[in-house]
Amino acid sequence: MGLFDALDTAASALTANRTWLDVVSGNLANANTTRSTNGGPYVRRQVVLEERGPQNAPGVGGMATFGEFQQAAMARGVEVSGIQEDTATPMRRVYEPGHPDADAAGYVTYPNVNPVTEMVDLIAASRAYEANTTSLNAIKTEFMRALDVLR
Repeated sequence: MGLFDALDTAASALTANRTWLDVVSGNLANANTTRSTNGGPYVRRQVVLEERGPQNAPGVGGMATFGEFQQAAMARGVEVSGIQEDTATPMRRVYEPGHPDADAAGYVTYPNVNPVTEMVDLIAASRAYEANTTSLNAIKTEFMRALDVLR
C-alpha cells in the first residue's frame, strides 16, 4: 500500500463519518416530529457502510507475484452504500389527548429516536472522524519526510 492509497482510504472514511454525523444530527433534530412529509411521525435513519472492494484482483490462473495479488485484493476504504430507515425499533406512543396529532384514543405516536442512542452514535462518529484526521496528518508527515530525503 502506497502513501496515496493510505490517503484515499483515510479520505473515504472521513466522508463516511461526515455522512454519519449528518444523519445522527438529523435524527436528533427530528426527535419530536410527529408529522412528516410521509404522513406519519419521523422515522429514525441509519447509515449503512461497506468496504470498497478490491480493484482488479488477478484470477487464480493469472500470473502475478504475491505482492501484486495482495495489493490488488486489499480493500480500498469505506463508502456509504445507503441510508435506511430503522423499522426494527418501535415508535413511541404517549397519551396526550389535547395534542393535534392524537388519534381517537388520545395517543400520539412519536418517532423511534432515542436521544441517548443518538448521542452515543454522535460521540462514536466524531471520535472516528478525529482518528481519521490524525491518520491523514500522519500520512502528510510521512510525505514530508520522503520529500526531505530526496533533497
